[in-house]
Amino acid sequence: MSNEDIRNQYTVAIGIECHVQLKTKTKLFSGANNDARAAAPNTLVNHIDFGLPGALPVLNEKAVELATKAAFALDTKPQLFSKFDRKHYFYPDLPMGYQITQFDEPIVLGGHVDIIVDGEKRRIGITRAHLEADAGKSTHPVGSDYSLVDLNRAGTPLLEIVSEPDMHSSAEAKAYAHELYLRMRYADVSDANLYYGNMRFDVNVSVSKTDELGTRTETKNLNSFKSVEKSVEYEVARQIELLEKGQPIIQETRGWDDAKLKTFSQRSKEDAHDYRYMPDPDLPPVTLEESYIREIEKSMPDLPDDYRKAFDGIGLTGAVSEDILATPVIAKMVMRAISFGAEHAKRIAFWLMQPQSEEPEGEDVVVDVDVEKLVALSEMVGENKLSSTAAKEVLSDMLKSGEDPEKIAESKNLIQVSDEGAMAEIVTQVLADNAKAAEDVKNGEMKAIGFLVGQVMKASQGKANPALATQLIKKQLGI
Repeated sequence: MSNEDIRNQYTVAIGIECHVQLKTKTKLFSGANNDARAAAPNTLVNHIDFGLPGALPVLNEKAVELATKAAFALDTKPQLFSKFDRKHYFYPDLPMGYQITQFDEPIVLGGHVDIIVDGEKRRIGITRAHLEADAGKSTHPVGSDYSLVDLNRAGTPLLEIVSEPDMHSSAEAKAYAHELYLRMRYADVSDANLYYGNMRFDVNVSVSKTDELGTRTETKNLNSFKSVEKSVEYEVARQIELLEKGQPIIQETRGWDDAKLKTFSQRSKEDAHDYRYMPDPDLPPVTLEESYIREIEKSMPDLPDDYRKAFDGIGLTGAVSEDILATPVIAKMVMRAISFGAEHAKRIAFWLMQPQSEEPEGEDVVVDVDVEKLVALSEMVGENKLSSTAAKEVLSDMLKSGEDPEKIAESKNLIQVSDEGAMAEIVTQVLADNAKAAEDVKNGEMKAIGFLVGQVMKASQGKANPALATQLIKKQLGI
């Protein structure tokens, strides 16, 4: 029996827990700075983050607002009542001895994310999303017999989004992770920068020959779509191989080796009772008013599906739309350009579309130019004042200087001659100077017309409108 035949005997179930760093200025329960990207270790920490005796946490209101936005991005609403709990475990990077999180009454319940895989729409259910404070970071210098602890991340506000085990392939897992990334960015909930760990994925995988879920493993702290995809592929193959040999799957936490493309065992998987959850006595419950929720719903920005619908309306393909969506600043410019007309928006979309790599870059693309100026450039192309090649040259300068496109085009001597009278004189001279080619065209050899257009372009120093030149050549030759 082939490996594929064996694989087809098993049902794969995949669930993903995604930790999203909320884009607040300060941490979840302290006034320390929330941006640790360039900070020296242990410089963005205060008495609450250190877990000093008597230090009392105070909930960051902005984090609640962003969690509410995330609920709408997940196609649901936040809970009117939620509360915080203490999750006890003992690591050097958790000075309190417990993590403040939400256990049985989280701020978000339900929702879903729709993905497209192999041209088919799949709906991935959301179990819950809860607020929690991140732990610090332990590092283990190579060749040393000690570890270092950096508490800059301790207390960072996270929203943990837990999916249902509704995914059944590595492609679905990757598509879900990417769609979640887009939704959190466009909802303005998180910078969602994978490079800096603003989004991290814990992937649960199980295989079974029955309708019941198999024993699952959890591969933690994945920070790229590729690692989500490859870790699923590896775990599915590993688990099936074990079961085929008659060996059990151990419920455990596993790590990911990006160089070897393999998972490895880290520790046995804890259950809820191991954490000794208890309500946090220092934090009151979170109660939201309906009016508060409605106000945030009204202020929600356009989400990825809003863009897809608008881009479809101007005739962009799904693949092009996804490329544009990958860069929010460009997607927003194209969206604004739609109000000036589909033709302009479509042209601007292709001008600004960035070549996409497998993973998002560490820093966002910056495009500093007014949409109105881009539309003006598009109008010049539409009116045959600029060739498409010249327009790209003008655009390159516009993106650097922000200057008016007509001024740039004039300074570079790129404005096309579309005056029929002036062009007719040039065409007459070119036909006289190239009688053989003109005779060939008259005899039906249309390839020669390209040569004649080239001569018109040369005589006009590249300013002639090629379409008009072709039209006038045919007219003067009587064809």
